[in-house]
Amino acid sequence: MMSEGSSFMKGMVLGGIFCLVMSFFENFNSGTHSEVHEHLHHHLKPLSKDELEKLSESQMSDLPLQVRVYCLIMVTPKLLVHWATANDTWSKHCDKSVFYTSESSKALEAVDLQEQDEWARLRKAIKHAYENAGDLRWFFVARPTTFAIIENLKYLVLDKDPSQPFYIGHTEKSGELDYVEYDSGIVLSYEAMRRLIEMFKDEDRCPERGHALWKTSEEKQLATCLKYSGVFAENGEDAQGKGLFNKKSVSSLISDSMGQNPADVVEACCSDMAITFAGMSPSQMQVLMYGVYRLRPYGHDFHDSLTFLPPKDSDND
Repeated sequence: MMSEGSSFMKGMVLGGIFCLVMSFFENFNSGTHSEVHEHLHHHLKPLSKDELEKLSESQMSDLPLQVRVYCLIMVTPKLLVHWATANDTWSKHCDKSVFYTSESSKALEAVDLQEQDEWARLRKAIKHAYENAGDLRWFFVARPTTFAIIENLKYLVLDKDPSQPFYIGHTEKSGELDYVEYDSGIVLSYEAMRRLIEMFKDEDRCPERGHALWKTSEEKQLATCLKYSGVFAENGEDAQGKGLFNKKSVSSLISDSMGQNPADVVEACCSDMAITFAGMSPSQMQVLMYGVYRLRPYGHDFHDSLTFLPPKDSDND
C-alpha cells in the first residue's frame, strides 16, 4: 500500500505538471483563440520601380516629406558604449530619436523609466512615444546593438497608410504565434500603436507582469497583445523576397554566405535595400556608418527617384 508521504509527493508532482500545462496554454492561447480579422499581407514589400514611375511629380516630392519616423531605442547603463554609438550614428537619421533607459545615466540623455523588467519598460516606452509623437506616424523600436538605415525604412512604408495597423520586421514563429524579432528592429504604424495602448488596459489578455510560470520574452508578449488587437506580424522584404530586417551583423551574414554560396557571396548575403543589422559592436556600427553614408565612388550617380532629407537642424551625415 502506498504511504501517506508518497501519496502526498505524487499529488504534488501531478499538481505541478497540471499547473505547468495550464500556464503554457494561458501563455499561448492567443495563437489559437484570437478574436481578430483575417490577416491578408504577411509579406510586405516596397514600391517597385515601375510603381514609382507611375507617381506624379507632386507625389514624388510630397510622399518623402510625409513619411517621418519616431525611433525608440531601449538602453541600459551596462550597454553605455553601444548607447553612445547609436546616439552618434544611425539614430541621427530618425525624425525624432528617444533613448529609453532602465535607470538614469549622467553621461547620456534619455528618458529614465525606472523599470528593470524589460516588458514593463517597453510598455512604458511605447506609451511615452505615442503620447509625444506629435505628427509623426511611424515608430521604430530598436536595441542599441541594432544598426538601422532609416531612409530604407521610409522607402518600405512610403505608400503604406499609417492609419492602418502595421507591425513589420523579421518575422519568426512560436507555435501558432507569429512575432517580429526584437533584435532586428520593430516597425509600428500609428494605428498599431493606438490599438496597442488600448490593449495595455486589458490585464487579462495583455498583462504587464504576466501570469505564466516562466518568463516570456517581450517580443512575444508584444506580438500577443497586438494579435488580440487585430494587428499581425509582417515580414519586410525586397522585390526579390530577401529579408530587409536582419537578425545578424553584416560580418556574420557575409561569413555565412561565404560558406554556403562561395560563388556569389554578396548576392546571396543581403538585400541592397536592407534596413537593419543586429548584434553589431560599436566599431562595426562606425564602419557601417562610413560605408553607408560617407563612402561614394566619384562621378557615380545612383539615379534614385526619391530624396529623403535629414531632419531639420540635425547634424547627421
